[in-house]
Amino acid sequence: MFYSLLADATLLFHLAFILFAVLGALLVWHFPRLAWLHLPAVIWAGLIEITGQICPLTPLENRLRWLSGETGYRGGFIEHYLLPIIYPHELSHDVQVVLGIGVIAINVVAYTLMRHRAKQHDQPR
Repeated sequence: MFYSLLADATLLFHLAFILFAVLGALLVWHFPRLAWLHLPAVIWAGLIEITGQICPLTPLENRLRWLSGETGYRGGFIEHYLLPIIYPHELSHDVQVVLGIGVIAINVVAYTLMRHRAKQHDQPR
């Protein structure tokens, strides 16, 4: 039971990390100091996807599930609803490259807009 809870917590953290990497610029817009956490997350997520590597959270979660006696992702809300979002069956290397570039592109646009806004705010009137 304990390992199963840790596996679920790891899965939720993984989902939160993905959402932070993709949409964290919205938080940075309001809390600029978060950029020091967000930019490395964007780079990590983009590189993991582009290079086709596996995030270390995936083997950690699988190991925890194995330790809990589970043989796969079955039963429960988390396994049924969240796993397909993080681990889609049709995920190929080409799709991963597109996702990685998309994560980086979304954030380049967001940070460019923030920088443009900051420059306009700093100009004398």
